[in-house]
Amino acid sequence: MLIAGIDEAGRGPCMGPLVMAITLIDKKDEQKLIELGVKDSKMLSVKERERQEPQIKKIVKEYKSVHIGAEQIDELMKRKSLNEIEAMHAADLLNALSTKPDVVYVDSPDTVAIEFAKRIEKYISFKTKIVSEHKADVNYPIVSAASVIAKVERDGEIKKISAQFGQIGSGYPADEITIKFLKNYLLQNNDLPKFVRKSWQTISDLQEEKFQKKLF
Repeated sequence: MLIAGIDEAGRGPCMGPLVMAITLIDKKDEQKLIELGVKDSKMLSVKERERQEPQIKKIVKEYKSVHIGAEQIDELMKRKSLNEIEAMHAADLLNALSTKPDVVYVDSPDTVAIEFAKRIEKYISFKTKIVSEHKADVNYPIVSAASVIAKVERDGEIKKISAQFGQIGSGYPADEITIKFLKNYLLQNNDLPKFVRKSWQTISDLQEEKFQKKLF
């Protein structure tokens, strides 16, 4: 039986891409992922994720990823929710697989977990069973594997941005380094770079704060 796992990295940050990944494996080979030590990427150190990622790619039958950039997210969110955007791209990953899975496990962003499965089913081109659960990235090794790939790729994109623009932090709104970078950039350029998600409330608040300061 072929099983697939789907997970994302970078849903919450106000900077950088949202990365989604899919991994496909024969159920009988899943033990190899467990022996590798695969876990939800948030439970692993940077060094451990980077160690596991190439090994995961060797173990699984197939893997794919997609990077949804800040500008694309902003444009899509004019018409769709972030959950719907994720579902669309999850379906794209499934449709792109050379071999189709019998069962797909996915970490659900929807409050009612099963709703995310229904969203994905609207966009896939073949029949399969979708198991949508909260904490699927913790409970299913094949989803953990996708989580690691997505996180390593997301971290790689943040490194590229930092190499060009200097220290930007993690990109999360709670990160003081990220907020300091955004405030300074906005002050110096009167605009924000393309890798910033302008549809995020954090960004709207910063722009409003700058506007108020200009008024007074």
